[in-house]
Parts: sequence; C-alpha cells; structure tokens
Amino acid sequence: MAIGNALVDVLSTEAEEFVTAHGMVKGSMDLIDTARAETLYSAMGPGVEISGGSAANTIAGVASLGSTSAYIGRVSQDQLGTVYTHDLRAAGVRFETAPATDGLPTGRCLIIVTPDAERTLNTYLGASSELTADDVDGELVRGAAYTYLEGYLWDSPAAQEAYKLAAEIAHGAGKKVALTLSDGFVVDRHRDTFLELIEGSVDVLFANDVEIQMLYEVDDFDTAIARVRNHCELAAVTRGPDGSVLLSGDDVITVPVEPIPGGTVVDTTGAGDLYAAGVLHGLVQGRDLRTCGRLGGLAAAEVISHLGARPQVSLAESAATAGIA
Repeated sequence: MAIGNALVDVLSTEAEEFVTAHGMVKGSMDLIDTARAETLYSAMGPGVEISGGSAANTIAGVASLGSTSAYIGRVSQDQLGTVYTHDLRAAGVRFETAPATDGLPTGRCLIIVTPDAERTLNTYLGASSELTADDVDGELVRGAAYTYLEGYLWDSPAAQEAYKLAAEIAHGAGKKVALTLSDGFVVDRHRDTFLELIEGSVDVLFANDVEIQMLYEVDDFDTAIARVRNHCELAAVTRGPDGSVLLSGDDVITVPVEPIPGGTVVDTTGAGDLYAAGVLHGLVQGRDLRTCGRLGGLAAAEVISHLGARPQVSLAESAATAGIA
C-alpha cells in the first residue's frame, strides 16, 4: 500500500521558451499557491487531465503488475476529487480515504513537457496537503507487506506525523516500510529529517542518482551509494538511460534499461514512480533483486512511451511477454 499526495495531473507540451518565460527550473518540482496555479493554467496550451500523484502512480503500477494494492491520500468532495477516486479504483486500487467536505479543493499538478520529453512540475497541493495521522488506516498498514511513502508529502508537518505513525504500525506488525525521495529540491529542503527517517524507519529506499548524491551532499555517485548501504536494507537507485543499481548488504546489482515500446521517449513523467512499482511488485512476489530491477525497468519503459504517468497496458502481460514475470 502507499501514502501520498492525491493529485490530478494536467499535462501540456510546450516549447523550451515557455519554461524560461515562466521562471521554472526545468526538470524540477515547484510547490505553487492558488494564484500561481491559475496563472500557469491559463497560459498553458491544450492539456490532458489524468489522475496522478507520485505514490498513487506507483500503486496503480503495482496493481497493473498483478499485486494487491491500496492507497491513502486526501481529496476534496469536488469534481476533481470524484474523478480521482473513480480513476484509482478503476485501476484496481483499494482507495477508501474519506473526501474532505471543507477546506482546500483537490490538488493538481501542472506538468510542462518540453520537446526533449523532460517534464517540469508545478504542484498545487490543495486538499492533499491536509492529510493527517487520522487518515492512516491501521488495518491497511498492518495488512500490507510494504507501506510506501512519498517524499513529496514530507513538506507537510501533519503528513510527517502520519508517516511516522504508519511506519510504527507497519514495523509493529512485522512489515516493511519503503520511501521515495521524490525530488532533489525536496531532499534539499528536508535532508536532516529525511536522514533521520531513513536511518530509523525505512527498510527500502528509492531515489535517482541526483537525489542520492544530494542526500549525502557528495558529488560522486559511488560515494553516495556506499553511504546509503549502511542506512537501509535495500536501496534502489535509478540512473536514467544507464538503468539502475540495487544495493543490499554487500550485493551491488546493476540492471540495464528495458526496451521502450515503440522505441521513443515521449514523456518521462512517472518513470521513477513506475520503476518503484516494478521493484515493489517483485519484492512482494519474492523475486530476486535482479528480477525486481528488471520489472522496475519494464514498468518505467512503458510509462515513458506515452503521455501521462500511469500504464496504458497491462504490465503483467508485458512482463510475461518479456519473460520477466
């Protein structure tokens, strides 16, 4: 199961100049307020609206691979919240968090995709930022082999308490806790508390090469992964076109990328989310780490072959066809 920001993604393909003109840092995620959200939305060209949120994308990928999945996230009782709930349940994910009847509207992420397939995220958290420990369903956590926590939500102090409670419940039931660092800027904002969480509560850590180096404030990838191996049972680190590295104890497993359906990268939104989905599915199913990495690569390759951060085909069937299942 996963806990994270419940957001509706609004994706629009724009020229490089759009990113510069609106003061964005290409490839990053920026938290924005209501006024900024309205300004950017008005300036964007025709967009595609898809239910998203990093951890929700991951858990939808887990469901597509064939594992039982559930999600905790907060939406409002508005049109976007209704659509979001329907989409997640239709993906096969158990989602029962009660919608908010007052407060902020359902959150959304305005995603600018440039011609090189890079994505720049502008996130209005809305109701998702109001998730608290009261939203943590202890039954779901105790019943899950892994509870997956989204780094983006760490910006909310109330959500931090929810994460700590979920980790305590999971470990009390003999289950595992996974965390994704989510974004380099998030790491920079919360390095100390992230390290405290990782060392004390996280069994499986997901990151990309930039995030893991920022976490340990080093310029060398090998130095960063040498540090992380002492802080959790398993670290799965993506390296873009260079595949991924999985570290567990003395084992260092390098996994190349999987072929992209159609051969073309269309949109990198959700690549890390779906990589995590593949690895988590493999772990739940008792696969060896190399197979887990391949499942992650397969799921990531599928999602970057089209617009949007959720799989458009059955990942279970894709894995079977590729001989990875």
